[in-house]
Amino acid sequence: MASDPLLHVVLYEPEKAGNVGNVARTCAVLGAELHLIRPFGFHLHDREFRRAVMDYLEGVTLHEHANWTAYQASLPPEARVWAFSTHATTLHTRAGFRRGDHLLFGPESRGLPTWLREGLPTLKLPQPGGGRSLNLAVAAGVAAFEAGRQIEGW
Repeated sequence: MASDPLLHVVLYEPEKAGNVGNVARTCAVLGAELHLIRPFGFHLHDREFRRAVMDYLEGVTLHEHANWTAYQASLPPEARVWAFSTHATTLHTRAGFRRGDHLLFGPESRGLPTWLREGLPTLKLPQPGGGRSLNLAVAAGVAAFEAGRQIEGW
Protein backbone atom coordinates (compact mmCIF):
# COMPACT_ATOMS: atom_id res chain seq x y z
CA MET A 1 0.00 0.00 0.00
CA ALA A 2 1.24 3.48 -0.83
CA SER A 3 2.46 5.64 2.04
CA ASP A 4 0.16 8.40 0.79
CA PRO A 5 -3.27 6.73 0.42
CA LEU A 6 -5.92 8.28 -1.75
CA LEU A 7 -8.44 8.05 1.10
CA HIS A 8 -9.26 6.49 4.44
CA VAL A 9 -12.66 4.79 4.71
CA VAL A 10 -13.78 4.61 8.33
CA LEU A 11 -16.55 2.33 9.61
CA TYR A 12 -17.82 3.17 13.08
CA GLU A 13 -19.12 0.09 14.91
CA PRO A 14 -19.94 -1.92 11.75
CA GLU A 15 -22.47 -4.70 12.24
CA LYS A 16 -22.43 -6.83 9.08
CA ALA A 17 -19.38 -8.82 7.98
CA GLY A 18 -20.52 -8.84 4.35
CA ASN A 19 -20.71 -5.08 4.18
CA VAL A 20 -17.26 -4.66 5.70
CA GLY A 21 -15.88 -7.21 3.26
CA ASN A 22 -17.36 -5.32 0.34
CA VAL A 23 -16.02 -2.00 1.64
CA ALA A 24 -12.59 -3.64 1.94
CA ARG A 25 -12.83 -4.65 -1.72
CA THR A 26 -13.65 -1.05 -2.66
CA CYS A 27 -10.65 0.15 -0.64
CA ALA A 28 -8.38 -2.35 -2.40
CA VAL A 29 -9.51 -1.16 -5.83
CA LEU A 30 -9.08 2.53 -4.93
CA GLY A 31 -5.88 2.31 -2.92
CA ALA A 32 -7.70 3.51 0.20
CA GLU A 33 -6.99 2.45 3.77
CA LEU A 34 -9.76 0.92 5.88
CA HIS A 35 -10.37 1.82 9.54
CA LEU A 36 -12.73 -0.24 11.70
CA ILE A 37 -13.86 1.20 15.04
CA ARG A 38 -15.00 -1.31 17.67
CA PRO A 39 -17.22 -2.86 18.75
CA PHE A 40 -18.07 -4.91 15.66
CA GLY A 41 -21.18 -7.01 15.16
CA PHE A 42 -19.04 -9.91 13.84
CA HIS A 43 -15.52 -11.35 14.05
CA LEU A 44 -12.88 -10.65 11.43
CA HIS A 45 -12.44 -14.41 11.09
CA ASP A 46 -16.13 -15.07 10.29
CA ARG A 47 -16.77 -17.13 7.15
CA GLU A 48 -19.11 -14.41 5.83
CA PHE A 49 -16.42 -11.75 6.17
CA ARG A 50 -13.77 -13.89 4.50
CA ARG A 51 -16.18 -14.77 1.68
CA ALA A 52 -17.05 -11.11 1.07
CA VAL A 53 -13.47 -9.85 1.22
CA MET A 54 -12.00 -12.81 -0.75
CA ASP A 55 -8.33 -12.09 -1.44
CA TYR A 56 -8.79 -8.31 -1.62
CA LEU A 57 -7.75 -7.86 2.03
CA GLU A 58 -4.16 -8.55 0.96
CA GLY A 59 -4.26 -5.22 -0.91
CA VAL A 60 -5.76 -3.19 1.95
CA THR A 61 -4.10 -1.53 4.91
CA LEU A 62 -6.53 -2.32 7.72
CA HIS A 63 -6.54 -0.35 10.97
CA GLU A 64 -8.54 -1.53 13.97
CA HIS A 65 -9.40 0.96 16.71
CA ALA A 66 -10.71 0.02 20.16
CA ASN A 67 -13.21 2.91 20.15
CA TRP A 68 -13.87 6.41 18.80
CA THR A 69 -11.35 7.99 21.18
CA ALA A 70 -8.59 5.63 20.02
CA TYR A 71 -9.40 6.42 16.38
CA GLN A 72 -9.25 10.17 17.07
CA ALA A 73 -5.92 9.77 18.86
CA SER A 74 -4.50 8.05 15.76
CA LEU A 75 -5.27 11.02 13.48
CA PRO A 76 -2.54 13.40 12.41
CA PRO A 77 -3.31 17.06 13.22
CA GLU A 78 -4.08 17.93 9.58
CA ALA A 79 -6.55 15.06 9.07
CA ARG A 80 -9.97 15.90 7.67
CA VAL A 81 -12.85 13.62 8.67
CA TRP A 82 -16.12 13.80 6.72
CA ALA A 83 -19.14 12.16 8.35
CA PHE A 84 -21.88 10.72 6.15
CA SER A 85 -25.48 10.85 7.33
CA THR A 86 -29.00 11.04 5.97
CA HIS A 87 -29.44 13.92 8.46
CA ALA A 88 -26.92 16.14 6.61
CA THR A 89 -27.92 18.95 4.27
CA THR A 90 -24.74 19.21 2.15
CA LEU A 91 -24.33 16.81 -0.78
CA HIS A 92 -21.13 14.78 -0.99
CA THR A 93 -20.41 16.25 -4.43
CA ARG A 94 -19.87 19.68 -2.83
CA ALA A 95 -17.24 18.59 -0.29
CA GLY A 96 -14.00 19.43 -2.07
CA PHE A 97 -12.21 16.23 -1.06
CA ARG A 98 -8.43 16.09 -0.78
CA ARG A 99 -5.94 13.23 -0.82
CA GLY A 100 -5.85 11.51 2.56
CA ASP A 101 -9.33 12.57 3.70
CA HIS A 102 -11.25 10.25 6.03
CA LEU A 103 -14.80 9.24 5.05
CA LEU A 104 -16.76 8.13 8.12
CA PHE A 105 -19.84 5.89 8.05
CA GLY A 106 -22.00 4.64 10.90
CA PRO A 107 -23.44 1.23 11.71
CA GLU A 108 -26.01 -0.24 9.37
CA SER A 109 -28.97 -0.22 11.76
CA ARG A 110 -28.67 3.29 13.18
CA GLY A 111 -26.07 5.43 11.42
CA LEU A 112 -23.70 7.77 13.20
CA PRO A 113 -24.79 9.02 16.63
CA THR A 114 -25.76 12.69 16.91
CA TRP A 115 -22.95 13.49 19.36
CA LEU A 116 -20.39 12.28 16.84
CA ARG A 117 -21.91 14.06 13.82
CA GLU A 118 -22.16 17.40 15.63
CA GLY A 119 -18.40 17.87 15.75
CA LEU A 120 -17.71 17.02 12.11
CA PRO A 121 -18.55 18.32 8.65
CA THR A 122 -21.42 16.06 7.60
CA LEU A 123 -22.39 15.08 4.07
CA LYS A 124 -25.26 13.19 2.51
CA LEU A 125 -25.74 11.12 -0.59
CA PRO A 126 -28.75 12.11 -2.70
CA GLN A 127 -31.67 9.73 -2.33
CA PRO A 128 -34.38 11.32 -4.45
CA GLY A 129 -36.56 8.22 -4.29
CA GLY A 130 -36.88 8.56 -0.53
CA GLY A 131 -37.44 5.46 1.53
CA ARG A 132 -34.73 3.72 3.46
CA SER A 133 -31.02 4.52 3.37
CA LEU A 134 -28.54 2.97 0.99
CA ASN A 135 -26.69 -0.16 2.04
CA LEU A 136 -23.45 0.70 3.91
CA ALA A 137 -21.18 -0.88 1.31
CA VAL A 138 -22.98 0.90 -1.53
CA ALA A 139 -22.90 4.27 0.28
CA ALA A 140 -19.19 3.93 1.07
CA GLY A 141 -18.47 2.99 -2.55
CA VAL A 142 -20.43 5.92 -3.98
CA ALA A 143 -18.74 8.37 -1.61
CA ALA A 144 -15.24 6.95 -2.08
CA PHE A 145 -15.46 6.97 -5.87
CA GLU A 146 -16.74 10.56 -5.87
CA ALA A 147 -13.89 11.56 -3.58
CA GLY A 148 -11.45 9.78 -5.90
CA ARG A 149 -12.95 11.52 -8.92
CA GLN A 150 -12.50 14.91 -7.26
CA ILE A 151 -8.94 14.16 -6.17
CA GLU A 152 -7.66 12.38 -9.25
CA GLY A 153 -9.92 13.90 -11.93
CA TRP A 154 -11.12 10.60 -13.42
